[in-house]
Amino acid sequence: MSSDQNNFYKAFEDQHRGSREVIKSRLSVYVPFIKKIQAAHPNATALDLGCGRGEWLELLQDNQLTASGIDLDDGMLSACRSRGLNVQTGDAIAHLKSLPADSLSIVSGFHIAEHLSLDDLQTLIKEALRTLKPAGLLILEAPNTENLVVGTSSFYLDPTHQRPLPSALLSFLVSYLGFARSKVLGVQESIPLREEQGPTSLFAVLSGVSPDFAVIAQKAGDASAMASFDVVFAKEYGLTLELLANRYQERFDAIERKTQLLEARLNRIWKLLEPFKWAKSLFKK
Repeated sequence: MSSDQNNFYKAFEDQHRGSREVIKSRLSVYVPFIKKIQAAHPNATALDLGCGRGEWLELLQDNQLTASGIDLDDGMLSACRSRGLNVQTGDAIAHLKSLPADSLSIVSGFHIAEHLSLDDLQTLIKEALRTLKPAGLLILEAPNTENLVVGTSSFYLDPTHQRPLPSALLSFLVSYLGFARSKVLGVQESIPLREEQGPTSLFAVLSGVSPDFAVIAQKAGDASAMASFDVVFAKEYGLTLELLANRYQERFDAIERKTQLLEARLNRIWKLLEPFKWAKSLFKK
């Protein structure tokens, strides 16, 4: 990758992806999965594909995992190296192919899947399955095109995106290619909207669906080890279009019910006043 391309993509990420602090705080949604891996795999190791500025690597290190990253973009990796993170320049899939089987606890790729062809994405998933230890996790995060603003606008800001990647397709691929189970997470949504602080507006329906999603896939393993992850796989994450549309509809249904109740009360009042209308007309005569 040329120096101009390196500088372009780093500047683009800095402006449109958010600060390191913001991204690192958003990634904390995955900490419960990290904790389960630590319990299942003593001395757990992780590899981040397309590691970029290294926010995820820092979070893994903060949680006492041995983590390394690989990326083609030296401009992005300069931020990792300045923080002493274990990274190298290279092709993510080629590097994954070079690793021994059953050698990693976590393979991750944040906003890399939508940059790949379908063939390359399938190869990545197959190689992740091969290199993961039993009960290990593959984490792939991508833009959520169920969010109407993401799907019609912001996805296309990045000129290196191949095409929108529906969560249902990615979830199908990991299951089809051999993972024992998977979970779709909606992530990075507005906290006030998630916690229903105030009414759901029409704009919230259009733009408030979790702007990113992740598919977390687990390799088959010992029954007791797999069972220990049940609690994090059972939890629901994020905001869907259906959920927000239902909230919006419920708001208007409630307004309609109040309107109907008010109209019924007014009708009763007019009926009570009917004799007085007759008396008033008689007085005028």
